[in-house]
Amino acid sequence: IAALTLPDLLRDGLDVAFVGINPSCYSAARGRYFARPTNRFWPCLSRSALSLGAREALGVGKLGPEHDRALLAHGIGFTDVVKRATPKASDLAPAELANGVHELLAKLGLYRPRIACFHGITGFRHVHRLLTGANTTPHLGPQAIDIGTTRLFLVPNPSGANAHFTPAEQTMWYDRLAEFLDALRR
Repeated sequence: IAALTLPDLLRDGLDVAFVGINPSCYSAARGRYFARPTNRFWPCLSRSALSLGAREALGVGKLGPEHDRALLAHGIGFTDVVKRATPKASDLAPAELANGVHELLAKLGLYRPRIACFHGITGFRHVHRLLTGANTTPHLGPQAIDIGTTRLFLVPNPSGANAHFTPAEQTMWYDRLAEFLDALRR
């Protein structure tokens, strides 16, 4: 039996590939990224400058899980550090996260998105450790390390379980990501 998961939504020429820790069982069962209604990804992305072009092109005021595949045509893709779905990210073993990094780096090297935007320190910590050899805690925002031509950016995890950041702060991080992308395009 195949493990419950979500397919990668990646292609060449993406502006941003959002990288989650792993799919939730809820999202995987529905076949859509960030499908849980309490997840703040879609409402916050919808309020951000980053999604303006896609919202206008799709003729919608708010994006939702049903738009995840359509965003590929607008330069936005999705993947995860670990592809196995779990009820919560804390159900992943540290070794599973560490092993997932190698597959993720291969995917990012193949598709070369302009930016890989990681949702939360939990998944990114393993990437950071492998690329830098450092056991330090990464900071939010643009990173000083790249994967080939792909720049790395870290935003808070939009999970409803992450009470450290308000929806307004989450939206602000997507706006900062949009500014970073605009600067790279110049």
